[in-house]
Amino acid sequence: MIKITFPDNSVKEFENGSTPLDIAKSLSNSLAKEVLSASFNGLEWDATRPINEDGKLVFYKWDDEQGKHTFRHSAAHLMAEALEQLYPGTKFGIGPALENGFYYDVELPDGKVITDEDFPAIEKKMMEIARGNHPYERKEISKQEALDFFNKKGDNYKAELISELEDGKITAYCQDGYTDLCRGPHLPNTGLIKAVKITSIAGAYWRGNENNKMLTRVYGVAFPKQKMLDEYLVLLEEAKKRDHRKIGKDMELFAFSPKVGQGLPLWLPKGTVLRETLTRFLAKIQKKYGYLQVITPHIGQKELYVTSGHYAKYGKDSFQPIHTPSEDEEFLLKPMNCPHHCEIYRLKPRSYKDLPLRLAEFGTVYRYEQSGELHGLTRVRSFTQDDAHLFVRADQIKEEFCKVIDIILYIFKILHFKEYTAQVSLRDPNNKDKYIGTDEHWDMAEKAIIEAATEKGLPTTVETGEAAFYGPKLDFMVKDALGRKWQLGTIQVDYNLPERFGLEYTGADDKKHRPIMIHRAPFGSLERFVAVLIENTEGKFPLWLTPTQAVVLPISEKFNEYAQKVSEILNDKDIRCEVDDRNEKIGRKIRDNETKHVPFMLIVGEKEAAENKVSVRKQGKTDLGAMTIDEFKAFIQGEVDKELHPEE
Repeated sequence: MIKITFPDNSVKEFENGSTPLDIAKSLSNSLAKEVLSASFNGLEWDATRPINEDGKLVFYKWDDEQGKHTFRHSAAHLMAEALEQLYPGTKFGIGPALENGFYYDVELPDGKVITDEDFPAIEKKMMEIARGNHPYERKEISKQEALDFFNKKGDNYKAELISELEDGKITAYCQDGYTDLCRGPHLPNTGLIKAVKITSIAGAYWRGNENNKMLTRVYGVAFPKQKMLDEYLVLLEEAKKRDHRKIGKDMELFAFSPKVGQGLPLWLPKGTVLRETLTRFLAKIQKKYGYLQVITPHIGQKELYVTSGHYAKYGKDSFQPIHTPSEDEEFLLKPMNCPHHCEIYRLKPRSYKDLPLRLAEFGTVYRYEQSGELHGLTRVRSFTQDDAHLFVRADQIKEEFCKVIDIILYIFKILHFKEYTAQVSLRDPNNKDKYIGTDEHWDMAEKAIIEAATEKGLPTTVETGEAAFYGPKLDFMVKDALGRKWQLGTIQVDYNLPERFGLEYTGADDKKHRPIMIHRAPFGSLERFVAVLIENTEGKFPLWLTPTQAVVLPISEKFNEYAQKVSEILNDKDIRCEVDDRNEKIGRKIRDNETKHVPFMLIVGEKEAAENKVSVRKQGKTDLGAMTIDEFKAFIQGEVDKELHPEE
């Protein structure tokens, strides 16, 4: 018999060799119908894989992220089998699960191509296979067996992957005669997949290397119920309407130019207003919390990033070094701001009384992302981080964590991000060699993070083993209007950089001590944050943030001069106002500015000009009546104050 411990710490005995599915059935038939996969002693585990020792068992269902991941990964194998049957001789790259679906990179035979018109046939074949209820069977095979199998099949991409694996740790999964190299886990059988949809295709270089062959990447989604797929497709249509690339173009916020370069956004006047309003908003908050604003260069000597470790980590993803006329002088476009901030700290001796030292910068950094990975503002090669680095004593970590949490929660409140969880990432106590720093520092940092999250009443999840190698962290995962999750805030503890740069302060004991760094970025990057904000609001920003808060619409050319006067007065009072003096009918002007999401339209004609007033129309066809210019100015300022100070 084996003893199985469940998440509630209850312990039960089962026959040696029982599978998670066997155990689930003994507990409840309804539970067994929902189990997709499991974890055993912290390892991912197939629901049909035997257990031969005592340990901790966790079941994963569709509602669990791990369950969804298993489901989607299994659907990727199902799609691969369908493609192999439809296009014999297809070669397969990788086919991972994604947050909302899956993909497979394939090389089609004989120059064949897949188009949108082929999607229904692929879906039909997938469901035909799925209805066979074929089990996903796990097999442990030797490296030579794996190489022989895939080489005989002519699958050179799989053979390349196998050549890099360690013998004795290779597994394959088979279903209905199709075999794939995979770590798993997978579903008990294909029949659990009830609905599939091929969503798109794209080109993707093998292993992300532009020097390798371009493969076809086929994207899809799968669900355990047809109703779920139907709901997802409705959501997908809504996501298309909210696509930040389309809205950004329509609202003239940002653009990309082939001559400037891929992944290098150009912020247009309206987008610059939006961006600078966000930075002023955060800078004002940071000033209140004692942050000192700094500016550092866009480049640094290569040695700086070698010292910090960023060259080793990001060297392959960086732009090529910049060589100067001086011999052996190399610079890099900076991939991170933190090394520069460490050098600012080092400029003069520091005392324990100087800490915490909070250095903040809206610093632009550069990463050479592969062209196939670029996507609007969410994946770019140049982005600006709302970076800050806090140099603290060990006894200050909790207090500073609480203050950073306060900043992040205030931002969420003002921008109406209401659904979020905070993930506490801790080190693996059974594998401490992966991390640097003393047990004392780790215990203090982890305790401080947990206590800070508890004090603030955060909805939290704890992930053991997910800490960075240099320290524990707290990541804020936010749900947007479509239910998608985004990381919009992170706080990390770092023992590594202070050690690498030899940072010190003189303590109260008159001895030298090493400070601890806290990295934090409430937005993450302005580019990605703006993209999420656009899609969450559908371009209908809060009044305080919207680039054009009001537009004056003269009903004819005779009133253009008065319209300009109104606009000038409002702009002088920091109300962002424009004039639409096109030779168009007033109804057309109203419709056009509704489309541009301008919050207020000020209609002016003979009566308004005579009485020094404007007729106010709120977005959404709400007429607020006539106001004097001063009354409207006061009204706008009052609305902005309510948005930025909702507690008052």
